[in-house]
Amino acid sequence: MNAIQFVENELVIRKSFPDFKAGDNITVTYKIVEGDKTRPQSFKGDVIQRRGSGATETFTIRKISDGIGVERIFPVHSPTIETIVVNKRGKVRRARIFYLRNLRGKAARIAEK
Repeated sequence: MNAIQFVENELVIRKSFPDFKAGDNITVTYKIVEGDKTRPQSFKGDVIQRRGSGATETFTIRKISDGIGVERIFPVHSPTIETIVVNKRGKVRRARIFYLRNLRGKAARIAEK
């Protein structure tokens, strides 16, 4: 187990991002590789969970696009993530807010801190 932790600590490049948690509205800008070109793309939505710890930590963002719910899972220490911007701080009581999947319209709004 110590060997795994050593490799994670030495080889994983850790970037400094703002603190965010479930309920926050964030924008993640990440690099898309198309052939030999790269371009930035943004994904803006509500964080519905953070999971894991250390080098394997991930977070899930949910947004509504043309009336369809879209979720995307990002590794926190992914080299493709360029920036994370916190747009709004949400006030929720749970660490995993999967109940948003069943809500529509105004009921799906998260109160701001």
